[in-house]
Amino acid sequence: MKLPRLEAGDFWGGLAAILVVMPSAIAFGVTIYSPLGAAHVAQGALAGILGATALGLIAPALGGTQRLITAPCAPAAAVLAAFALEFMLNGGDFATAMLLFSLLGLAAGLLQIVFGTLRLGQLIEYMPYPVVSGYLSGVGLYIIAGQVPRFLGVPKDNHFWESLASTAAWQWQGMVVGAVTIVVMLVAPRLTRRVPAAILGLAAGIGAYFALGLADPGLLRLEGNALVVGSFGDGGGRFAEAMAGRWQAMGSIGVEQIRQIAVPALTLAVLLSIDTLKTCVVLDALTRSRHNSNRELIGQGLGNVGSALVGGIPGAGTMGATLVNISSGAQSRLSGVIEGVMVLLAFLLLGSLISWVPVAALAAILIVIGVRMIDRHSFNLLKQRSTILDFAVIAAVIITALTVSLIAASGVGIVLAIMLFIREQIGGNIVRRKVCGNEIFSKRVRTHEEMEILMERGTRVLVVELQGSIFFGTTNQLYSALEPELKTRDYVILDMRRVQTVDVTAAHMLDQVKDMLADRQGFLIFSQLPQSLPSGRDMEQYFDQVGLVRKESPVRVFAELDDALEWVEDRLIDEAALARGEEKPLELHEIELFKERKTETLAAFELLVEKRSYRSGEKIFTRGESGDELFIIRSGSVRIMLPISEKLSHHLGTFGRGAFFGEMAFLDGEVRSADAVVFSDTELYVVSRKTFNLLAENHKKLALSLMEGVASVLASRLRYTNAELRVLES
Repeated sequence: MKLPRLEAGDFWGGLAAILVVMPSAIAFGVTIYSPLGAAHVAQGALAGILGATALGLIAPALGGTQRLITAPCAPAAAVLAAFALEFMLNGGDFATAMLLFSLLGLAAGLLQIVFGTLRLGQLIEYMPYPVVSGYLSGVGLYIIAGQVPRFLGVPKDNHFWESLASTAAWQWQGMVVGAVTIVVMLVAPRLTRRVPAAILGLAAGIGAYFALGLADPGLLRLEGNALVVGSFGDGGGRFAEAMAGRWQAMGSIGVEQIRQIAVPALTLAVLLSIDTLKTCVVLDALTRSRHNSNRELIGQGLGNVGSALVGGIPGAGTMGATLVNISSGAQSRLSGVIEGVMVLLAFLLLGSLISWVPVAALAAILIVIGVRMIDRHSFNLLKQRSTILDFAVIAAVIITALTVSLIAASGVGIVLAIMLFIREQIGGNIVRRKVCGNEIFSKRVRTHEEMEILMERGTRVLVVELQGSIFFGTTNQLYSALEPELKTRDYVILDMRRVQTVDVTAAHMLDQVKDMLADRQGFLIFSQLPQSLPSGRDMEQYFDQVGLVRKESPVRVFAELDDALEWVEDRLIDEAALARGEEKPLELHEIELFKERKTETLAAFELLVEKRSYRSGEKIFTRGESGDELFIIRSGSVRIMLPISEKLSHHLGTFGRGAFFGEMAFLDGEVRSADAVVFSDTELYVVSRKTFNLLAENHKKLALSLMEGVASVLASRLRYTNAELRVLES
């Protein structure tokens, strides 16, 4: 994998980043190793530095996210410190603890590689906000609780509440050093941003410690001094010796060791992945770039594997160091590699100074980091009733993290977030609109007599527009909405265009609805079933698989709501014994426009009009074509289509027996505004403007009657349309 060319900004960014990484890495290492005994604190600091070095060299080179700094982090410290404390309380020994630390880091890194290989990066990014907020706040509180005893200088066996109660064991020198460190860290950003606050705080803490040493010479002795990290000389030797011993012990790993690390390793892998990808998302927003989540997880996993192999502690992409890296001019991932090299050089050159770092100063740095990890903005969720349950999820995650474990907290958080999602889905109304068949009509243009039939019998038809997810949580809501209607309706049309998912429980309920309608010789009708739901499922195919749609069942499926309405309207009109389909072509006196006209006048007019026949699928005229004819349908049907593109047209309306179309060009003489396509074999009367003018010269009353008839029908259509719009807008 080729690394980018080194820029000056990468060097300065990496150099600035180590000022943030170094004190934090040492502090995290000390935190993890403290439960193993005061004699091993220095080895913890060394493990932090080795982890920062390995992560800095490997993760940026293989991960690929530009400007990201990978280093030991708070979630790793929280999980490993909790593991170490529990292990030692159960009678564990130092050598085994070192072995399990390495196995934990190795397993977590391998799991991250698996996450990336299986392309789970996006799933981790979509972790619900309350769960992530609870995680981070829980880790922050855990870090604070673990550092308070070190801040107070009490013996290592004292826990948080014991430390607060054991006032006699408090060491005021350490408390002063810690307080100075905290104050400087909080004030420093107001004075300068060139040097990270952690470095200034650590320097102030070291300065305060040596100032106190002038009054108490005992503080200036390194050996046996519990207030400082301690010597790396002997500790480093013991660390190397322990490292060799742990890898020799690898051959004796059994089921018990694997069982001990399984849950902590999974917890660690998930937390480190979330921490990294959260930082990557912020980085994308700041730099207008786009990271590759899965590749980054693989790079982070390899970095953690490398850290485990050299005895370092695990880590993740860290926010603070990354922001410092960006502000210092970094341009590529080389800045992360430089940071790893610089950490190692700093340790080799300044190792003796690190021995004198006060433990209370490191504890103070971590307390500040822990406080900043707590999501204080989550308290805003308490201001609105609608978000109180989201705050409850955060609180539950935090409480579980502090009382049980972080992996249990993740499980609790995800379960509660799923329950909130289901509650939201159940709380929403899946019935968008219910309309009777005498309030909404198809685009087929009907005669006045047909419209009267539909107005009278349309109450037998119910159109229900659905939305959202129809699943086990909303099935009862839908059934409650349909049940009272099933006693009076013969046709129930379910418009599915806005439905996002349907499960087998909902399909079973719809099958029951179908049976109830069948008892009344009614029909369950689906319109606009989505061919591709967000899940990728074809709904019509799914309904067929679950047995809801069969040829012999009273279920019909239509591509459009208009098609479903037209089918139902035709049945209602047929039931009223109005001739349809195979009827003979209408004569002039049978058409509504010419009823009650004198026979001799109509005979004269019939000599002037043209009769035409069209086969199904033929075009009568096309959009943009000139023409001034009025077309009156004797038999068959014609659809008016508005072309949108070469392959796509919008259905404006269908005209059947006794209706007319083409009136716009007939009246104003402009070009055709849409296409007229024959839907079924059709017979027409065609009246051109020239023919009408001849008629007006000889039969003025008939011509005037024709124009009045056209105007009356158009007005009637507009009235029905207005009534329908009012219903749809209500």
